[in-house]
Amino acid sequence: MTKINILLVDDEEEFITTLAERLQLRNLPSRYALNGDQALQLTAAAPPDVMVLDLKMPGIDGMEVLKRVKKDYPQVEVIILTGHGAAKDEDEARSLGAFEYLKKPVDIDELTQHIQRAFQHKISMS
Repeated sequence: MTKINILLVDDEEEFITTLAERLQLRNLPSRYALNGDQALQLTAAAPPDVMVLDLKMPGIDGMEVLKRVKKDYPQVEVIILTGHGAAKDEDEARSLGAFEYLKKPVDIDELTQHIQRAFQHKISMS
């Protein structure tokens, strides 16, 4: 199986490190960023296949990261994973090109399936 390059973006460090560990146990190693600036820097250095992105973060929020990533790196599939989402946020995220919109807490196996589907979609589009 091809290794999926995953970038997790969330300002809650404990959540994101736990998520990274749980994905690693499922043979899905990932990098993570704790804010939008860091996410954009990591994406510029090595664009991920799939980004799992929180919406509510200080500084550059997730919606702005999504806009910039889809503009500059349209091949990156972005899964929104938020604890604060409203219907209008979901509509906006999807219109900006989000692959999926999930609410916290998410089942790790469900998230894993979405990551794999996003990666398959990326491969089929390239």
